[in-house]
This record gives sequence, structure tokens and C-alpha cells, in this order.
Amino acid sequence: MIYVFDGSLEGLLCAVFEWFERKPGPVILKTETAYQPDAFIPSLFIHNDQKKADRVWKGLQAALPGKWKRRFYCTYLSELEIAFTALFEFACYIFSQPPGAEKNYGNSYVLQLSQIAVKVEREKHRMEAFIRFQQTADGMFYCGIDPDFNVLPLIMKHFKDRYADQQWIIYDIKRHYGLYYDLQKVEEINISFKEQQALSAPASHQLSEKEGLYAVLWKDYFKSANIPARKNTKLHVQHVPKRYWRYLTEKQF
Repeated sequence: MIYVFDGSLEGLLCAVFEWFERKPGPVILKTETAYQPDAFIPSLFIHNDQKKADRVWKGLQAALPGKWKRRFYCTYLSELEIAFTALFEFACYIFSQPPGAEKNYGNSYVLQLSQIAVKVEREKHRMEAFIRFQQTADGMFYCGIDPDFNVLPLIMKHFKDRYADQQWIIYDIKRHYGLYYDLQKVEEINISFKEQQALSAPASHQLSEKEGLYAVLWKDYFKSANIPARKNTKLHVQHVPKRYWRYLTEKQF
């Protein structure tokens, strides 16, 4: 049977609930965007139900240690089709086995969750390290990003704690939502298409008059700190992949 859900965490948890209620045997899990009808395999469209999702989530919280609950969430944030299947099968496996089943790396879904979560955590750390804010004309600090995975929920606390004395926006251009900090709380925001086009590459008149000076000073610092004789491009790219260079002021020459 094919289970079709909306791609949300709630929908995924409801799919797990439906499987245990129906016990249909092997299931192919598909998001609505990836689903294609099959003439030979029946399909079930999963309807979101908060009570069912909460019941499954509470069961996972009780069955898993803290690090595995985070791995489960990080794997979901990867937004990969293979990850959705791994999460579904992992949850069914955990509920069907004695306590401690998450330690069995011989199970392919346990292994997949662990591997995908590591990739998402790596992307989180890189975003925390490589994000560079630009101050706009109205005093707001802004950065547009397009990470491989949906890491905004994971980096929120880091930037709230580190930049607690300034208003900022981090906007995920690929996923069309962002985080806004108003000196008290962080909230999710959405920006219209026209505004988003402007924010993906702010024009000079949208930036603070001092922003250009800060950029020059930052670049001069890196030039002076650089030691040409110790240049190792291969190692540098390994630690700072080229796809992140567009965020770095020191790379904009």
C-alpha cells in the first residue's frame, strides 16, 4: 500500500499511527508532491490529526533517549524523500521492539537516521559559522541564506543568544520563510515575492551608510592576517566549501 501525506511532521506521525491501526503490511510512503498513482497498488491519503500525532510523538519520547529524539527531528528537517521513509520505518521498528532497539545499527533505518542527522547537524554548524549580517538603512541586521537542509529551527537559539542586543532577520530564500528577532522573542516570518527578490541581494540604498566601511575593514583584516606562504587551497575548501562563500564578506572582492 502507498501512504500519501502532506510532508509535515504531524502527517508523518499520523502515518505511523495509521499503520499500527490498520497493519496493512509493507508500505511505501510518499509526499503529496512526489506521489504518482499506481494502478496495481492501493493508496491511502493520510489526514492530519493532532491527537494521533501527539500520541505517536509522546510514545517516541518515552521510548527514545534525548540524542535520538534530536536525531529524529534533524532527519525530518533534511526534507529528503529517503529521510521520510527512514523516519516512518524507524518509528514502526522502535514501537515493535524491546527498549534499546535504537542501538541496533544493523537495522538500515537506524543507520540512515544517524547518517542523515549528522549531515543536518553539520549544515547547522556551518550556518552558525558562516552567516554574515548586513545592516540595513533602518538599523535592522539581515542575512539571506539557502541551506541544503531546513536548519532555521536549529540555529534560532544560537543567534538569539549571541545577538541578543540587536534586531535581526535570517531569511531562508529557498524555503520562503525566516526568523525575526525583536530584542525580546524570535518569531517566524514570511515575506512577499517582491520583497524577497530585494532581500536576496540588497541594493546599496537599502543598506546602512556604514555597511560599506565595515565590509572594507573586514576585508582588510583578512588580507593582513593572511600568510601567503601557508596557503592551502584544498584544505581551505574542505573546511569552507565554495557554496558558502557567497555569505562571507571577506570573499566578495
